[in-house]
Amino acid sequence: MDRQATIVEEDNIEAKAFIDLFKVAPQTFQNQVHFDCVSLGGGCAISLPSAPAIGLNRILGLRSVDDLHIAYEWMRKKHGRRYLQLNAQAASAKTREWIETRGLPAHGAGWAKLRREAPLAPMSHIGHVLPRKVTVDEAEKFGAMMCAGFGFPESLTPLWSAIVGKKGWTCFFGELNGEPIATAAMYASNGWAWLGGGTTVFRARNRGAQKALIAARLNEGAAQGVKTFVVETAQPSADETNVSHANLLTSGFRQIYTRMNYLLPEKS
Repeated sequence: MDRQATIVEEDNIEAKAFIDLFKVAPQTFQNQVHFDCVSLGGGCAISLPSAPAIGLNRILGLRSVDDLHIAYEWMRKKHGRRYLQLNAQAASAKTREWIETRGLPAHGAGWAKLRREAPLAPMSHIGHVLPRKVTVDEAEKFGAMMCAGFGFPESLTPLWSAIVGKKGWTCFFGELNGEPIATAAMYASNGWAWLGGGTTVFRARNRGAQKALIAARLNEGAAQGVKTFVVETAQPSADETNVSHANLLTSGFRQIYTRMNYLLPEKS
């Protein structure tokens, strides 16, 4: 068995979140931007060519070479910069050989995968930013703010707006002086939760918004019966620190592995 299988649920809940993101996205949006997703082997392959983020153009959570091959052939037909993500250190020799045979280069320092158990008591956060849940009638504002924070094109607003109020999803604003300045989301299923969508508009950064939103999601997840939380962020390096990584460690998360991003060849 592939040693990649030693970490299963931590990747499965992330894949489930993105599969559900695809399912709740409006059909008109899917058609307009060629948004597509396929679920297999506990993971998925997802493609949204106009999105600059790796997270929306990747193969994730697959643990067999057969599944990797199916996903790879599916993804080869898609446009944009596409990636294969996996824990290279835990992958079997067969999986590493499969990657080498196709000449897939590693891209950047990779992603840090972090995990923590639910807090035993509600977490508090001292600061001026106050988190609150997003209401359904604020969905478009939430989607637009997330796009602005991450530098996504405005055309992707309907994608992130679609998760507000949907089963399994809880979305938050971080407010400063009563004005939303940050976003965050949580997807929960079967005692696990994936955290994502954490961003702050540029003018209000370094005010503690993301620490407040991490605590809010941990408290909300625990109230919903979540036992384990997972999250990903860019792997820090000697040349480049990562504030998000530091905030997560401060909030009780621990890194469980580094996931490499392998760049797929351009569509021929």
